[in-house]
Amino acid sequence: MTLAHKTVPEPQAILRVWMPFKDVVGVTSIHSEEDYTQARAIIEVLLNEIGDNENHPLADVLDYLADQVAAYEDVHTPIQESEPKEVLRFLMDQHGLKQEDLADCAPQSRISDILSGRRGISKEIAKKLAKRFNVSAAVFL
Repeated sequence: MTLAHKTVPEPQAILRVWMPFKDVVGVTSIHSEEDYTQARAIIEVLLNEIGDNENHPLADVLDYLADQVAAYEDVHTPIQESEPKEVLRFLMDQHGLKQEDLADCAPQSRISDILSGRRGISKEIAKKLAKRFNVSAAVFL
């Protein structure tokens, strides 16, 4: 089996398209609060244009800028430590879920006990919740 490889562009060819891109977008990497604000504004414009169309020609630009914003936030936005039950409550709220919607992770009565503080989150349930919400199980332990 032979793998097809695209040719690697010369640096000057990359530069010829990169500089106009930077001029139009205004920010390509985030080093300051001003860059961050600009990138977030562009992301909003792109989201309005692209919607749910993952095949839109600008989807890669959106992904690129979103990755830049995420990297900046990872360094500059501290996340407060929260109790596992509060993390669960937050994620349920963000996803518009009720206790019974998590039946694939634990019975509704167990979720109720967790949210009220009567029970902790077991490792088994933490793993299921982590998979469900696509987060680390550590946030529930």
